[in-house]
Amino acid sequence: MPQGVPESIPNDGLTTRQRRNTPVLAVHTGDGKGKSTAAFGMAMRAWNAGLSVGVFQFVKSAKWRVGEESAMLALGEVHAATGKGAPVEWHKMGQGWSWLRANAGDADDHAAAAAAGWAEIKRRLAEHTHDFYVLDEFTYPLDWGWVDTDDVVATMAARPGRQHVVITGRRAPAALIDAADLVTEMRKIAHPMDQGRKGQKGIEW
Repeated sequence: MPQGVPESIPNDGLTTRQRRNTPVLAVHTGDGKGKSTAAFGMAMRAWNAGLSVGVFQFVKSAKWRVGEESAMLALGEVHAATGKGAPVEWHKMGQGWSWLRANAGDADDHAAAAAAGWAEIKRRLAEHTHDFYVLDEFTYPLDWGWVDTDDVVATMAARPGRQHVVITGRRAPAALIDAADLVTEMRKIAHPMDQGRKGQKGIEW
């Protein structure tokens, strides 16, 4: 709620404006559907506010073009043509990210690809390349030990400027949850797949 009032105000020496402008680290986790969808909704809101958006998908197939990707890239084209909104970049593992093309022979080494992807994101955070980041299904490389959780937490704490980051995926590590400003757990109550129904166009992609 834009006019929401905090239940308590910490004695941290910050002004209301400073506290409002603090960058947010959000985590969407849990077994329920909607973690990525919610993150992309936030990305659309960020675009409308003039914040440049960078999306980095870590698990979904590079051949699978989800509806949010088409929509976000179209918004990027709107910005390029009219100046409205902000730039949008969308990167998928396995698609041959520019920083991995020299190692195309290692395409099947998903752990190495995840580590390289995280290294690139660290570089972008240090250079303040984007204002709003979606690290989609990034909790899986953390859970599998492909990317060091402590390194991620430290990098997020030290990121310069006002860069917002949303991380999605099941089994988010406890250290990441503790470090986050906003944590939402999606809990499954019912799902069409429970009834043997496959994913549908416009619902799952």
